[in-house]
Amino acid sequence: MTLPPTRQDQAPRVDTAWGERPPLTSAMFNPALIACLLREAALVCSTHAAADMPWALSYLAIPLVLHRGTREALPARPGAVQLAAWVVRKNPVLRAGFPAQAQAMVDPVRAGLRFALRHEVLELAEDRLRAPARRIREPGHAPVGLDEILKRARTAGGWLSTVDTVTAFSLLGVAP
Repeated sequence: MTLPPTRQDQAPRVDTAWGERPPLTSAMFNPALIACLLREAALVCSTHAAADMPWALSYLAIPLVLHRGTREALPARPGAVQLAAWVVRKNPVLRAGFPAQAQAMVDPVRAGLRFALRHEVLELAEDRLRAPARRIREPGHAPVGLDEILKRARTAGGWLSTVDTVTAFSLLGVAP
């Protein structure tokens, strides 16, 4: 069997108890981390689009950011290349695997959304996510790589703000 370029032959299991998961999986699918990533994406989305981020885009933003191969392929700035060009022309192999990644992330994204709303990291207004005006305290010593993941969440938010929700899902090959 030939492994895809991401070196993953299947999506990581996320339906096991927290104690049974490998430490990296537990850390990456942590609801608090996902809530922070969604907040970053929502902040940039609202800045770029002058509107809050549709909550459904959470199910695209998180797989874009947390899947290592996809995250590393993202441009440093959302304006560097359009989402459609990045997906269709530059990364067709990543697009082919994206629906499975998105499906594997449904439960962690739900948990992250619940955490974000419960702890007021995000607010839900109709069908859109808004980052409240209050300042979130930054960690004193961030783990290695966290800054890069947060930066990519901002990239995802900026990108997703440039297309409507249906187009974003379609470009990434995901059915809601």
